[in-house]
Amino acid sequence: MQSCARKYSQSQYWHHFSRVLRYNNAMKTHAKQANELKLLEAKNQALILELAHLRRIRYGVKSEALSQPQLSLFEEDWQADISAIEAEIEQLPLPVPQKKRARAGRQPLPDHLPRIEHRYEPQSCQCKQCGSKLVKIGEDVTEQLDVKPAEFFVHRHIRPQYACRCCETVVAEPVPPAVIDGGMAAPGLLAWIAIAKYLDHLPLYRIAQIAAREGVTLSLSTLAEWIGRIGVALQPLVDRLIWHLLQGRVLHADETPVAQLDPGNGKTQRAYLWAYRSNDFELGPRIIVFDYQTSRSGKHAQNFLNRWQGHLLVDDYGGYKVLFSKTASPCTELGCWAHARRKFFDLHQANASTVAYEVLQRIGGLYAVEAEGKHLSTEARQILRAEKSLPILQSLHDWLLQTRFHTADGGGTAKAIDYTLKRWQSLIRYARSGHLPIDNNPVENTIRPIALGKKNWLFTGSERAGKRAAAIQTLLGTAKLNGLNPAQWLAGTLEKLPTWPNSRIDELLPFAPEAIEALLKECG
Repeated sequence: MQSCARKYSQSQYWHHFSRVLRYNNAMKTHAKQANELKLLEAKNQALILELAHLRRIRYGVKSEALSQPQLSLFEEDWQADISAIEAEIEQLPLPVPQKKRARAGRQPLPDHLPRIEHRYEPQSCQCKQCGSKLVKIGEDVTEQLDVKPAEFFVHRHIRPQYACRCCETVVAEPVPPAVIDGGMAAPGLLAWIAIAKYLDHLPLYRIAQIAAREGVTLSLSTLAEWIGRIGVALQPLVDRLIWHLLQGRVLHADETPVAQLDPGNGKTQRAYLWAYRSNDFELGPRIIVFDYQTSRSGKHAQNFLNRWQGHLLVDDYGGYKVLFSKTASPCTELGCWAHARRKFFDLHQANASTVAYEVLQRIGGLYAVEAEGKHLSTEARQILRAEKSLPILQSLHDWLLQTRFHTADGGGTAKAIDYTLKRWQSLIRYARSGHLPIDNNPVENTIRPIALGKKNWLFTGSERAGKRAAAIQTLLGTAKLNGLNPAQWLAGTLEKLPTWPNSRIDELLPFAPEAIEALLKECG
């Protein structure tokens, strides 16, 4: 009987042990499955976020305004169709005159454009009904905008030659020096070609086709030679612009990839156009400098800045990090709120995240303060930021920390919050001053036309061609920033450059006249 009881107890023991073992295995399997499910959910969220971002880039509006409606890619075609239908309706022989649609007011045509007047006087100055003399009581004036295609003309340089019979000598005035000695291209033509290539992003063969339509033959080899000589002639101005840029204490920096032809195998390799821009809150002219390099290595930024001291506003690219090392460089990092905001904007676009929406609203408060203080003095802006921006930032920081504590790792929300918290000190540094910018948009806006132009020229032919393009883009971009017409500035500069003394080179820079006067006073 005891043996049977002992045996029964052992049987119960092993049965209970096996149940516990199965339970533990089941719990381990469940935990493993839960962990795998969590990873899959995080991966799925990241893919949804990336897909929404790519769809927005491919099909959507590039603006990141939170409430802006999505516009159609074919909106311009729809507007053209509507206008065409309205024009066809107006041509219909309707029996009853239709009331004309009230049209929205249009912008007045620029005052600086020349006017060609066309007067339409009545055939007779006498009234057709009673024969009395008509009296002018006013004028009805309408204006139309017109344009001429590229109009080519020829400068004839005539040098009369005079001889002295006594001395047996011949006297003649020399031809004015030119950027290209003995060349047939006048400064206006050289400027037109450079503007078409570097500002309108037209390849040289298209420029040759435009000239051919006007009966002017310009070979590609000739155009290429002119472009090369223009780049060499303008390089001293670029070097001087770099010197002026590095006198500032706050700079923006960014870079964009470009393709460079690799003649060895007929393919292209990736190069980069680095951009450095002055700070709009500092006195002095606005400057943008492009630096073409064959890689994205951070050493290029180090070489360009060359121990420059000040605040540098950049994105989170690792190549800039060495610049902010206390032992390597005296630069102070400024974070970009536009980049931080973009993380949450993409998240909100992907899944209408309430967390992202809340952050976007708070960041919007920061930009509202910047709009309010845009035209204030540095001291007044610093006071405004201390009163309004710093409290918003402190509240946002506390809210992000609390939200991150309850957010699972690996998801889009966690990554967006981590990006902001990781760069927090560099992001809030601007708010303690009145002269530091809130984001890197000024330099990104300057790069954007070049990034769009890449669709036309596709790649640079060589490293030298890339550096030449960067130099000329530097001058044209700086002219635009200072409110100058790049074509007029370049044509005038190419005309003056051959005889201009190097000691007065600042007077040729693409700055506004008042900025040049201020520079001359400082030097004088």
